[in-house]
Amino acid sequence: MVPIEYYLWLSATLFSIGVLGVLYRRNAIVIFMCIELMLNAVNLVMVAFSNYLNDPAGQVFVFFIMAVAAAEVAVGLAILVMTFRNTKSTDINMLNRLKW
Repeated sequence: MVPIEYYLWLSATLFSIGVLGVLYRRNAIVIFMCIELMLNAVNLVMVAFSNYLNDPAGQVFVFFIMAVAAAEVAVGLAILVMTFRNTKSTDINMLNRLKW
């Protein structure tokens, strides 16, 4: 059996990579991927603790989080496509053109 500390370290690493990607990248697609990476890191911790405590409630909660994340991605990509049509770029610094 894999110790829970390994799951915690892996999740912390994935979450940190996601945070750094959101903070330092300017491409909207990469930012969406980093947000999803952070959500999956949290889901990994929830499943690990759910398994550790022998409580399936955490795994059910992860299922609903993934459903909401899929809906978020669909809405986010639709917004991104409309932004790309207006600005011809996925750079988030170009979004100030949408003010007019």
